[in-house]
Amino acid sequence: QVQLVESGGGLVQPGGSLRLSCAASGSIFSIVSMGWYRQAPGKQRELVAGIAIRGSTKYADSVKGRFTISRDNHKKTVYLQMNSLKPEDTAVYYCNRDPPLGNWGQGTQVSVSS
Repeated sequence: QVQLVESGGGLVQPGGSLRLSCAASGSIFSIVSMGWYRQAPGKQRELVAGIAIRGSTKYADSVKGRFTISRDNHKKTVYLQMNSLKPEDTAVYYCNRDPPLGNWGQGTQVSVSS
């Protein structure tokens, strides 16, 4: 089973940037697709970005052109570079397999506000 620890969130002004990291344990990391998800207050958790084993990526329409997902299989880490942040990006961000499987980590809070 993969265990996941997210980090890198914080408070940022609109237009700012953050880089999230997700450290995974387990030997299967390099052979599964991974994704970043977010859940805003009162809303369902949604897939923000996904990255396949060989590196192909997909993004929610709301973040295309602003967010970039990447992975380092040697470090068993998935990253989410978030640029041009908007108040509507405020949420708790989680990583998991894509599609999600097993327990979720604690997530990392991203708050975008002036």
